[in-house]
Formats: sequence, C-alpha cells, structure tokens
Amino acid sequence: MIFDAMSMPATQPRDDVFAANRATGRIALRVAAGSGGSRPVRVHESGSLRVRFPHRDGEVLDAVIVNTGGGMTGGDRFSLDIDVAAGARVSVTTAAAEKIYRSLGPDTELDVNLAVGSGGMLAWLPQETILFDRSRLRRRIAADLTAGASLLLAEASIFGRSAMGESVVSGCFLDSWRIRVGGALVFADAIRLDGGIAQSLTERAVAAGGVAVASVVKIPGTEEVVAAVRASQQDFAGEVGVSAWNGFAAVRCVAADGAALRHDLARVLTALGGAPLPRLWMN
Repeated sequence: MIFDAMSMPATQPRDDVFAANRATGRIALRVAAGSGGSRPVRVHESGSLRVRFPHRDGEVLDAVIVNTGGGMTGGDRFSLDIDVAAGARVSVTTAAAEKIYRSLGPDTELDVNLAVGSGGMLAWLPQETILFDRSRLRRRIAADLTAGASLLLAEASIFGRSAMGESVVSGCFLDSWRIRVGGALVFADAIRLDGGIAQSLTERAVAAGGVAVASVVKIPGTEEVVAAVRASQQDFAGEVGVSAWNGFAAVRCVAADGAALRHDLARVLTALGGAPLPRLWMN
C-alpha cells in the first residue's frame, strides 16, 4: 500500500483524532464452586484489560486485573462484570495502583458490575486509584446480591502523589455506588468533587486537608464488626469512621497521603474479616 500524505486533509478536527486514540477495555468473569474449590468458568477479555489467576489452589479464587494500557485518561471507557455463582468465593484485586491522567475535556468512565449468588463471597479489593491534576473520572459501581451472599467492597482514591510533590488542583471525581440485596436497594452513595478539588479537600466535612480517601462496605456487617474496627483506633494514621445498620457495615477513611491510607485500610480490612488481604498488597 502506498501512503500519499498529500492526499490527506491539511487539518483534521482535534475531537476526531482524540476519539480515535481513546482506550477501551472489558472483562466479564464468571466464577463457580466445584469440588476442588472456586474456578473461573467464563472469562471474556477485550481491549487493554486482562484478568489473571495466580493462585488457583484453595477455597478462595484469586483474580488479578491488569490494565496493559498503563493508565487511563479522558475519553477512555472500561467495564468490569464479575459474576460469582452460588457457593463460589473470589477475591479480586489489581496488579498495581490505577492512574487517571489529565483530560482535555471528556471523562474517564469506569463501570463495575458485581453479582453474587446465595452462599457466595466476593471481595472487591483493587489497589489505589491515583488521580492527577485536571483528571476527570466517572466511576459507577453496582452490586447485586442474592439473599445469603457476602460482599466486601473497598475503593481507595488518592489525589496526587505527595511523595512526588504533586497535587490535584482541579478536576472532576464522580463516584457512585449502588448495592442491592434480593433486588432491594440497601446502600446508595455518591461522592462528587468537581472544579477546585484542592480547595474542597481542605474543608473539614470533606477531608480536612487530607488527599487520600477510602470507602468500605461489608455485607453482612454487625456491631461486632464495628467493635473490631474501633479496637484498632489507636493504630490508625488518619481518621477512620465506622458504623453498621440494616445488616451491613460501612467505613470511611481519610489520610494525609497514600501511604497512611494504605496502612489504615489494611487494618480495617483485617478487622472486618471475610477475606485475606491480596498478596499483591504486601509487595
């Protein structure tokens, strides 16, 4: 094929060029219980997303999500669908912290859909999401549990790498969670930081100057679980709040930086129980 540069338009709309270079990715994973433990029975991968199973021995299947694109930016679209059949048990994490880079305008979109059958257990424990200045992330997490299912759901977000002298002055972070049990909505939560993120984070009701936040939900969750988290209060590097109602427990963490947040989040998850910390968290 002969390429004739002179035949190409002198200019091409920037939006068209931008859209043509955006990344997409999808994972659809179904895990079922068997005599030898939980096993993947359906794996679909497309775009830059992959899922690997480094440790298949044992009752809980370890699944590791890999983004071969090395990060996300405005206009990228990714979706993850995890279906845990009745009695199956799976722990999902990521190979590394996910980075959300500066956007020229469009949002980075991430849709996570989780389903857990009766007697099944899903621990959704990705490593941190690191947002850069002028990034735009729209994340939607939907979990649908059958009665008798268990869920441990944690997400940590860091606004700028403090150790690198970076900060997030402006951008957009939209994080929406919806959890249903037996078809009934039991938990709905949304975080919206839009515009001057650095200024918002200084507010006492937001992060009181911290740049690292995390949310955790455990189903089922009881007052005993709450007491276990509060028993570690003296060990936390940042602020941690926990409560339980209507059969689930919710935790919020705020810290001065990513290292302090991981320290606290590891202790919270250990106290909550339900699943061991992913081995990649220990590296």
